[in-house]
Amino acid sequence: MSKGLNKVMIIGWLDGDFEMRYTPSGRPVTSFSVATSRTWTSSDGEARKETEWFNVVAWGNLAEKCHQQLSRGQQVYIEGRLQTRSWEDGDGRKHFRTEVVAHEMIPLSDSIE
Repeated sequence: MSKGLNKVMIIGWLDGDFEMRYTPSGRPVTSFSVATSRTWTSSDGEARKETEWFNVVAWGNLAEKCHQQLSRGQQVYIEGRLQTRSWEDGDGRKHFRTEVVAHEMIPLSDSIE
């Protein structure tokens, strides 16, 4: 049986909503959002721009590094894999969230704020 590949690389700008917490066993986890934008010209010659937001989660030492080194408005390189989680809310509705589980983070700029 052959292996699959699940690898994501993004360069984007950080949102300011960082959340660092610890699991019951004491393992650090940091969550944040990264925005990427692309531009193109439509078939009618109009300039278009689209922004895509990625939810990112980092664990362990990388979680601490992200929490210490990153801030709102900073450009960053994130490498990791995609993961989709699901859960049921109190009303029995099922929710899904796809996120990048980071295993590499490189700050590319200082904060623009």
